[in-house]
Amino acid sequence: MKRVAVIGNPGSWSTEKLADAFAAKTGFRRVVDMSQVQMDLDSARMRHDGEELSEFDALTVKKIGPVYSPDMQDRLSLLDLLARKGTPIFSNPASILAALNRLSCTVILRAGNMPMPPTRITEDVEAAVEAVESFGRAVFKPLYTSKARGMEVISADPSCRERIIRFQNQGNPVMYIQKMLDTPGKDLGIVFLGGDYLGTYARQSAGAWNTSTSSGGKYANHEPSQEVLDLAWRAQNLFDLDFTCVDVMETDAGPMIFEVSAFGGFRGLLEARGLDASVHFADYVLKQVAS
Repeated sequence: MKRVAVIGNPGSWSTEKLADAFAAKTGFRRVVDMSQVQMDLDSARMRHDGEELSEFDALTVKKIGPVYSPDMQDRLSLLDLLARKGTPIFSNPASILAALNRLSCTVILRAGNMPMPPTRITEDVEAAVEAVESFGRAVFKPLYTSKARGMEVISADPSCRERIIRFQNQGNPVMYIQKMLDTPGKDLGIVFLGGDYLGTYARQSAGAWNTSTSSGGKYANHEPSQEVLDLAWRAQNLFDLDFTCVDVMETDAGPMIFEVSAFGGFRGLLEARGLDASVHFADYVLKQVAS
């Protein structure tokens, strides 16, 4: 029997679903909350609830904390040491780290010549005002966020400077500013497992400026073109993640990449296509461990 533990948030839907998938296949179920982990750096031993994590056959990372924050980098760094000492971890913590922060993810995508909306990065308020005036409307995005939380649309109007200062003072010293595009009211989540295409779902807006389900967006089935699939594959290939979702929007200027997810999601494929990605992920990990 293989013993695979799930790094995640106890009680959260995706974490528990992945743990259930492993339990159904192996009879073993374990969820590891990183806030309850102790690492001895001298021996590179990591313990949770009295057990050495290196003694599991593998670890999978579904979530690394309840909210996106720089704390997640610290937790991944601890797992990275464990991986360097030989514990199989899916996805590799170093690969997750590269995609975790919106800025580092964007830098890798840009270096890979991926088409993205015009974007500017600055800590200077006047430069941010200039960016908004150039774009007309811009989306200000926190560096650590998911489901559009904390994002704000700012237009080139008399309140622009005041709103930028407020956004920066809300814990966003480095401002990630992206041109607001005319969109078709939906974007795509294109899911890959071990670098192979698994499926696509669409997020359709419910009238909000973004398509996030937290703003009322709904999942729907979608069959992307080969051009879009090829672009998404090239984007995810830059990160070497075992399980990920590439966010793509089809625009008048062609398909554009918004981000490559550090963790990927299960709910979109399940609701849109009836495809349980947690089962496929568990199969993939067990096959890798057995080889």
